Amino acid sequence: MIRTFNADSYGELLLRYKPKPITTDAENDAAIALALQLEHCSPRTYEEDVLLELLTTLIEKFEDEHYPIPEASPDHMLRYILEVSNTCQADLASLLLITNDEVAELVSGQKSINKMQAKILAERFKVSSSLFL
Repeated sequence: MIRTFNADSYGELLLRYKPKPITTDAENDAAIALALQLEHCSPRTYEEDVLLELLTTLIEKFEDEHYPIPEASPDHMLRYILEVSNTCQADLASLLLITNDEVAELVSGQKSINKMQAKILAERFKVSSSLFL
């Protein structure tokens, strides 16, 4: 089925909801509420899909600017993955074919994870090797 865009219908949606760049938390909350309302609307028109995409873009832009998520260091990611996978450092030493002391250095961030170790970790924990580099 080919969906056609009805400019008049979309214009009515824009007039009713008046989307604009988000500058405050209150505006962000209102945009999120509207996006959730549209997301759960069934069936949703093509014009509502377009408005939902616009709102999502505006929300993401605001949140990226005001609430950036800092990147985690490789040793932090390693500690996190070990914790959630219930893997001990001795198991990691066996996996990487290194000593327990070397594992402690990796986990503490005193020593960097090399490319081969990152590849092994990525395969074992089913994640991207870039998390460890």
